[in-house]
Amino acid sequence: MKLRFAQAADADAISALVIGLLPFLTISGDASGADNFLATIQPDAIARNLVDANFRYQLVERDGALAGVVALRGNSHLYNLYVARQFHGQGLGRLLWEAGRDDALARGNPGSFTLNSSIYGLPMYERLGFQSEGPVMEKDGLRYQPMRLSLSSGQ
Repeated sequence: MKLRFAQAADADAISALVIGLLPFLTISGDASGADNFLATIQPDAIARNLVDANFRYQLVERDGALAGVVALRGNSHLYNLYVARQFHGQGLGRLLWEAGRDDALARGNPGSFTLNSSIYGLPMYERLGFQSEGPVMEKDGLRYQPMRLSLSSGQ
C-alpha cells in the first residue's frame, strides 16, 4: 500500500473512482439531477483542483491501482474522501482521513473540520468523531448531512 500526494496526471483515475461510486452518492442511482456534482468530478475539474493551492489531494494505491482519495479544501473542509468499492470496510477511509487531517494540522489548521457526508458515509464519519450539524439537506440531486469535527473538544 502506498500513500502519496496526487498529481495532475491522477485526475482521470480519481474521476473514474468517484464515478464508480455514484450509486452511493446521489439521490437517484443513475445520478439524474446531479449535474452540478457530476461537473465537479470530471477529469478536467479535478485537474484544476489538483493545481489549485486551496486544495490538497492524497491518494492510496494498492498493487499499483488507485484505492482511495482524500481532498481538503481551504485546509478545513473535507471536500472528498472516496474509497473504491472493492476496498470498502478495510480501513482505507480512516487511513485517508488521518493523512488529510494530519497534513491540515501541520499546515496550521487549529483542529476544526467540516464536511457534507453522503448518507451512506455517515457511520464512518461518526466513527471518526464527526457530529451532525443541522438537518439532512437535499440539493442538486444529492442528499447529505453537514458535519463538524472539533479536535479541541476532545473528539
